[in-house]
Amino acid sequence: MTRGVLVVGSGSPIGRAIGRAFADAGDTVVGAALEQVDDSPYAADLVGDCATATGAEAAVGATVELAGRLDVVVLAAATMPVAPITATTDAQWRSALDATLGTAFAVSRAALPLLAATARRDRPRLSGPAIVAVSSVNATLAAPGLPGYATAKAGLEGLVRQLALEYGPVGVRVNAVAPGLIGGDGIPDASAGYPLGRTGTPEEVAAAVFFLAGAGFVTGAVLPVDGGLTIASPAAFLRPDLRARWLAPGGAA
Repeated sequence: MTRGVLVVGSGSPIGRAIGRAFADAGDTVVGAALEQVDDSPYAADLVGDCATATGAEAAVGATVELAGRLDVVVLAAATMPVAPITATTDAQWRSALDATLGTAFAVSRAALPLLAATARRDRPRLSGPAIVAVSSVNATLAAPGLPGYATAKAGLEGLVRQLALEYGPVGVRVNAVAPGLIGGDGIPDASAGYPLGRTGTPEEVAAAVFFLAGAGFVTGAVLPVDGGLTIASPAAFLRPDLRARWLAPGGAA
């Protein structure tokens, strides 16, 4: 059965990869972003601010109008101002919180009644409707210069757990993925600290989002998509002696 899928924050590399994953599976996918999306995989592209009630309701309504139903909502909107907190402006702080948390709140509020209706109508289906949010390892791992971004992502994970608890009984699942560094080309030593020895790709994040959208007995979870970053001891990568021992031939045996 073709699902109706809304991807909010559809213009980023991760957003486009998520949209393409669902479209390739035969779903009807609507993208919503602040600007027109290049190389779009979407059946429809909406331009608007989904952190507002008007923008969120328009995106949800357009998905239902095009697909005839709403099955999956992906919350992938974010912005990352980089500055220490003493240099972070009010506008930067608000933009970080609004892009991630404001959008997640407004879109979830607009979408949940329709997702609950889908769950009631399709109760025999094991997977059921779902919201999948794109969080970050920075929700739990501090990094210099990201007070707004880290706070927004930590709040997003709290919202995921809250909604999973409240809407589980009516058959709506809510989960998140937490990517590490995606891309990283041109960043010196970008893979340092990653047990897999490399950074991730948008397609790998999309695969995890697609999995959670159909994982019928998973809710309230945050799935790391981080190459093992969050299980690695910092000492193993920050101390030159330990790093050299680990990376030496046979050192990992």
